Amino acid sequence: MNPLSSYIIHLADNALILGHRNSEWTGHGPILEQDIALSNIALDLVGQARNLYQLAAARMNALTSPKEPDISTPAKKSDDLSGGRRLITEDGLAYLRDAPEFKNVVLLEQTNGDWAKTILRQFYFSHFQWLQYDALRNGSEPALAAIAEKSIKETRYHVKWSSEWVCRLGDGTTESHGRMLNAMEDLNPWIPELFIPADYERFASASGQGIDPAALYSPWLQRVNKILETATLPLYPAEKKDGPVLSGKHGFHSEHLGYILAEMQFLQRAYPGCEW
Repeated sequence: MNPLSSYIIHLADNALILGHRNSEWTGHGPILEQDIALSNIALDLVGQARNLYQLAAARMNALTSPKEPDISTPAKKSDDLSGGRRLITEDGLAYLRDAPEFKNVVLLEQTNGDWAKTILRQFYFSHFQWLQYDALRNGSEPALAAIAEKSIKETRYHVKWSSEWVCRLGDGTTESHGRMLNAMEDLNPWIPELFIPADYERFASASGQGIDPAALYSPWLQRVNKILETATLPLYPAEKKDGPVLSGKHGFHSEHLGYILAEMQFLQRAYPGCEW
């Protein structure tokens, strides 16, 4: 697969998997207003994933190599490309790939746990994603820059919402503070992968079409620790740590992703080519 296509799919997978995780809270949030807020964030992320999958599919369809994987939605003969290769679609990219083909970071597939863990996961990633989209807005790939420009407006709200909740829980009751500490213990080991570039990220950065995530570590650390300090929570350590044993960017995931895909992909796999 073309490195830039892999990079775009990586961005899409991150948004899709976190969006799906957040959607699991719909109807189960602690209060109605926040239930709706997190459901809207889930919709924002799925919408971002859709735009990115569409861009990746368009790029992949423009390539005539028969070596591209068959991740099409088998629906219409009119969707065939020259040589009998089916048209790659956003649905195919989301619903017809197996876990080793997904490129999302392992942090985002972790179980929701309690409200504190869900909030902290969103907080960590939203600050990273905001910096990423901010850099991508100035990239040399016009279509990707346009998606980043649109998405950053949504991500700005995600940052504000999750940061307020981190402060509310961290500097709240003894119980809420303890739950945030437990969430940090669960999630912090998965943070380093965000900033360790895969080959396709290096390619995208070198070509000016993407961003090297390692360059985002210092500003991310500054932004995150400012909020953690206000929340009376331990600061994230400044020194870079080794990456986790698993690397979702390279297709090595936790067992949790398999369960996510089993639920998310069931309908498309049970009824191939269905449309609604």
